[in-house]
Amino acid sequence: MNKKIELLSPAGNLEKLKIAFAYGADAVYGGVSHFSLRIRSGKEFTFETFQEGIDYAHNIGKKVYVTINGFPFNSQIELLKEHIKNVAAMKPDALIVATPGVIALCRELAPGIPIHLSTQANVMNYLDAKVYYDMGVRRIIAAREISLKDVEAIKKELPDLEIEIFVHGSMCFAYSGRCLVSAVQMGRVPNRGSCANDCRFEYTLYAANEDHSSLFRLEEDPGVGTYIFNAKDMNLASHVDEILASGAVDSIKIEGRTKSPYYAAITAYTYKMAINDFYDGNFDATKYQKELSTTKNRGFTDAYLVHKPFEKNDTQNHDYALSAGSFEVSGLVIANGEYFMCKYKTYVGDEIEIFAPLNSNIEEVDNEIGSIYKKDDGKYYISFKRIVTELGKELESVHSGNTNPIKLPGKLPYMTMFRVENPDWEADLPSCGN
Repeated sequence: MNKKIELLSPAGNLEKLKIAFAYGADAVYGGVSHFSLRIRSGKEFTFETFQEGIDYAHNIGKKVYVTINGFPFNSQIELLKEHIKNVAAMKPDALIVATPGVIALCRELAPGIPIHLSTQANVMNYLDAKVYYDMGVRRIIAAREISLKDVEAIKKELPDLEIEIFVHGSMCFAYSGRCLVSAVQMGRVPNRGSCANDCRFEYTLYAANEDHSSLFRLEEDPGVGTYIFNAKDMNLASHVDEILASGAVDSIKIEGRTKSPYYAAITAYTYKMAINDFYDGNFDATKYQKELSTTKNRGFTDAYLVHKPFEKNDTQNHDYALSAGSFEVSGLVIANGEYFMCKYKTYVGDEIEIFAPLNSNIEEVDNEIGSIYKKDDGKYYISFKRIVTELGKELESVHSGNTNPIKLPGKLPYMTMFRVENPDWEADLPSCGN
């Protein structure tokens, strides 16, 4: 058996970096500034907090990979050089880049840091992989459109080259994100990190005839919809066993630096569970899909790794662009473990599921504040008899707008989350005419 596969999670900010590690990630990726392909998340990190994240990761034996995978203009190259030097001084575990020119810059300015090739480079075969390997790339993040057989072929030709693949997250309707719709319509360039997600919009379709200037609206059949570019989210949890059994993949990657702390937690938790279950001989795809359905999503597809694109007919969501999930996150335990911050709403007497970091030790308690208890389903729950703030004020209920820490009945691990089932989540989706 090959060495245990790496689980790589998104780190959109320092909080989500810590959450990803707490819930199972072996490494995270993130960036600072507009040279990353997620400008919004890049702005959530400062150089100081990013350095703090790298130091935090190294102290617990984890890794941080820095995204410098934008496509720079000529006018940005001098700024890019300074950025590479600044990032290299932080001593990250790798630099993720997308172009040959930036690879050369990184080798010159940060010679001791491994280079990972971004999925934006669209590597689909061993010929291209070898070119980048000869340039000094130690790992390629394969194109999302690649098949597992092609991954195996690359590994056979280049056994020392690490291969990373995406297994979960948003999908682009264009080939590996090479899209200009957002740039044309909104002036926001996807390949420089500012995609406006125009593909998620509902479009009204028209037919025109220039000879006699006719124009008429095309009516869609009920249930077909006009979200014509809207891709479902990738979800390969059910195929983790095939991926690991191939022996060709070194790292599986989750998309989502701009997504919620709960998304960072549940995806890391579920894919780590799938990895561990595979090695223990207890793989159960149904269990993983149940957990992942609690996240906000646009519907799931297993994408192209195990099927050819022309074999797929379930990759698009024609009905709605909003993300939906079967659970709401109602609270997050703060660092001292004695209080939580409300993220949704909590009432006296509510039964709330506890979702704790991996290998957490939870003690059952019952006192004047409330109870923490384990049920027959093997899960822990919390219920409040009194809702009391850190300052001692008692409330009838607490909602997400309240920024006061709320007293817990007993101590819980830092970054533990509370979640409640939303029985109407499917009813909340926009009607598609059925």
